[in-house]
Amino acid sequence: MSVTIKDIAKLAGVSHTTVSRALNNSPLIQEETKERIRALAEQLDYTPNYNAKSLVLDRSYNLGLFFTTLSQGTSAGFFYEAIRGVNSVIQDRYQLIVKGIDDYTSFHSITKKSFDGIIVVSQSDNDQPIIEHIAGKGIPLVVLNRPVDTSGVLNVLSDEEQGAYHAGCYLIEQGHRRIALIEGRKGFRSAKHRQAGFERAMAEHGIVTPAAYRQPGLYDLESGHLAMQKFLALPEPPTAVFCCNDEMALGAMKAAYGAGLRVPRDISVMGFDDTVFAGYVTPALTTVRRPIEQISKEGAMRLLGNIENKLHTTERVLLHTELIVRESVQALQAEESGRDA
Repeated sequence: MSVTIKDIAKLAGVSHTTVSRALNNSPLIQEETKERIRALAEQLDYTPNYNAKSLVLDRSYNLGLFFTTLSQGTSAGFFYEAIRGVNSVIQDRYQLIVKGIDDYTSFHSITKKSFDGIIVVSQSDNDQPIIEHIAGKGIPLVVLNRPVDTSGVLNVLSDEEQGAYHAGCYLIEQGHRRIALIEGRKGFRSAKHRQAGFERAMAEHGIVTPAAYRQPGLYDLESGHLAMQKFLALPEPPTAVFCCNDEMALGAMKAAYGAGLRVPRDISVMGFDDTVFAGYVTPALTTVRRPIEQISKEGAMRLLGNIENKLHTTERVLLHTELIVRESVQALQAEESGRDA
């Protein structure tokens, strides 16, 4: 016969309510009591009965983690870090359901009965209908990655435009003047912000980026590879390329090596995001750290707090980006910089 909360409560000498709160990490229970109850639960091989809890407490114990898309434009590194951040917070307290918004033909199945709370990792303005639907259903909601103004929505994101601005300034400080841009996926808000930050840095330093030094990207390896091939075929190739994410930067580096060039000796490459592999490629990638995992953790912690306290907070939390200097950008000689200006 399976162990119940009442069995643990009897052995611990506390109420079954105390056991339930302790196992759900409630701040109302002292840490010493929590540890004693957790130890008993582990010894007795206690397994939560989510169906029973759902009936008693009118909860599903499901949390939704929705991405704009799971098939196009969501890089593997971004996806992994977002899930890892959320999962590290919820642990075994909820079932995590990961979905792509573009997989839904209608939102009728998204209700308070099916989800206790939802995190939307929004990459596009086209996500607004599902955000409005979730908020309208009264489901606690956190939107990550993209600014939104919907009432009752907690918004956690990073300052991507400022991060791209610092990236552009860094390349200029290293003596580069022929600087190319591989853009992000069209329609994604992140692509607009990163392009705007890059362009602001160029404008402030009086550098014009010609059309030939701009290529569209899809946030994947292939588009970065193709864009770099086009840059290298120009009569006067760029000396540095800023890529709007790390995966495109890796594709660009691969294209440079395929053309017999070395990074950064012959051409410098810079990325954005600082995904898990950025520091382990050769040369290690100079990039902008967008704290994806931290954003996801912050969003998950605040969502759980809102669920427990039955709150629908309207708030925006902005986390800073950070320039990460590694090995893929070379400082040009003063005379070469002057000649290219």
